Amino acid sequence: MRRATITRKTAETAISVELNLDGTGQYDNQTGVGFFDHMLDQLSRHSLIDMTIRAEGDLHIDDHHTVEDTGIAIGQALVAALGDKKGIRRYGECHLPMDDAQVRAALDLSARPFLIWNVDFTAPKIGTFDTELVREFFQALATHGGITLHIDQIHGFNAHHVAEAAFKAVALALRIAVETDPRKADAIPSTKGAL
Repeated sequence: MRRATITRKTAETAISVELNLDGTGQYDNQTGVGFFDHMLDQLSRHSLIDMTIRAEGDLHIDDHHTVEDTGIAIGQALVAALGDKKGIRRYGECHLPMDDAQVRAALDLSARPFLIWNVDFTAPKIGTFDTELVREFFQALATHGGITLHIDQIHGFNAHHVAEAAFKAVALALRIAVETDPRKADAIPSTKGAL
């Protein structure tokens, strides 16, 4: 069973993440940040990774620590659930349209974290949510999940649509990458023999 539970507690946040890579996209995410919960729900639903996330953070300061630390914990949970990565497809990509927005995500579960971020928001906030935190989340996810992650905005002017398209594109790319490859289910997808 490709499942993992991660708990992370600091002076700023207390976070628990439960993942099931072989789920159906069931989610129960409660971070105290409404827009972020909506994005995490999209990440779960479209990746078909079951997620239960609980976060308590220093929201009286701002949402930054909660968003970043949740990205860290999800990345750590992905690493734990993937184990030695035997049999996975490893790579995934998606061009995701959402109304005015189109975002492309491509990723490699390489254990070599790197984020390429070509997204420009037209507004500093979506409701009360700072749009710059979208990048912070994906930076934390890539770093702690060992993911080479490229996210490119093709076009789009509505900040909500651009952010949601980014989360959905990453979700669909992740769905492909974590799937078992029926042609090589017994092998690690690397000529090095390890990831």
